Amino acid sequence: MPTIGSDVQIQVFSDRSPGDSRLPFAYEDWERCARAEMHPSAYAYVANGAGGEDTMRANREALYRHRIWPRVALDVGDRDLSTTVLGTRSAAPFFLAPVGVQGIIHPQGERATARAAAAMGVPFTLSTVSSVTLEEVAGIMGDAPRWFQLYAGRSHEVIGSMVGRAEAAGYSALVLTLDTTMLGWREADLTNAFLPFLNGDGIANYLSDPAFVARLAKPPDEDPRAAIAEWLRIFVNPSFGWKDVALIRGITKLPFLLKGIMHPADAELAIQHGADGIIVSNHGGRQVDGAIGAADALPVIAAAVRGRVPVLMDSGIRRGADVLKAIALGASAVMIGRPYAFGLAAAGEAGVRQVIRNLQADTDLEMGLSGLRSVSEIGPSLLSSQIQS
Repeated sequence: MPTIGSDVQIQVFSDRSPGDSRLPFAYEDWERCARAEMHPSAYAYVANGAGGEDTMRANREALYRHRIWPRVALDVGDRDLSTTVLGTRSAAPFFLAPVGVQGIIHPQGERATARAAAAMGVPFTLSTVSSVTLEEVAGIMGDAPRWFQLYAGRSHEVIGSMVGRAEAAGYSALVLTLDTTMLGWREADLTNAFLPFLNGDGIANYLSDPAFVARLAKPPDEDPRAAIAEWLRIFVNPSFGWKDVALIRGITKLPFLLKGIMHPADAELAIQHGADGIIVSNHGGRQVDGAIGAADALPVIAAAVRGRVPVLMDSGIRRGADVLKAIALGASAVMIGRPYAFGLAAAGEAGVRQVIRNLQADTDLEMGLSGLRSVSEIGPSLLSSQIQS
């Protein structure tokens, strides 16, 4: 029975259109297309990282160091890529990570991403700092699976309101990001003097939130500068701590994941404070420069968690081999960010769909060629570190 990898290959090889008339396949080509389409400052905001970008490099190097050790002749004719995490099913072992301010990437922003994710059966995690309200995204996606990512900030009233809105709009999990209580030192953004929120981009969920609007002397449309200033004041919260995590855990019945965990001690604290899942992430290298790669942190954290909650990973995933390696290192699934953001920039909804399709096909073929029929069969023995001398 053909599966998605073979199906895509047959479709592409049967289509004799010139290569330059088709959407890309390689991550690097998507990035080049995105750079050509986006404003230079917006491109830099998405593509670049903190400081000297050592953490971005570490993410890729950590994955590269692990090598797949394939098996053969194991009858992999029927393969299953589907994955379920905390009751949310995905057609592939990856989810779309929260990427904020998608309106600077493409005019349709999160609308295009939501349509693509729903069509492809891959869950979309909507960022708090989206260019489109969480309710509009929910309306676009209908019954398709989606999670809501929360930046906590200083105002408990706004936090509670956002969580309540996400629950009412049918989001099936809450993802609290812990590594962005302040913005990292991003040299490209500083060089460009570019922070999209100061232009009113990426704060649609705040401007539509009754608890946030109640903090303003005038409605946002009457005094947008004051609204932006208030957003900036409550967004940054370096005093955020585990007691705040516990408070947020206490106001929602949704499955609760903590994102930005890179240390096993923090993984243990996450579980103690009510986390139902952990996302190993260094924010794609956008926060702490010189940090370890996410794939280096992943097996240590998975060992500390001991299966008590699912562990996911983002930061550095580019191809199917990366997906398999991360799962072999202890992840239940991975999340992708920049790949689909560049697809969005290059071709809107069609670009996001094709990025998802390509990664599904690549992962399917990598899995089959490694001697595996399902995601559940991926384990530590897939990697060459298990070779005994």
